Amino acid sequence: MKFDRITFDPQIMGGRACIRGMRIPVSVIVRQIAHGATVEEILQGYPDLQPEDIQQAIEYAAWLSEEEVHAS
Repeated sequence: MKFDRITFDPQIMGGRACIRGMRIPVSVIVRQIAHGATVEEILQGYPDLQPEDIQQAIEYAAWLSEEEVHAS
């Protein structure tokens, strides 16, 4: 999967996954959604974001959560 809106830069937020090189970590977006915020509410709070940024943050979080369990 390609995440062209998710960036990693050691000089920005210590290298955490951020949206398009801005100081907006993916974790902040995903946490707000988890607590019930709507896309519109997030966009109001972060006017530099675009709806596609939020969608990709969700997709990235879902990708990270994929895990395999191996029976021993």
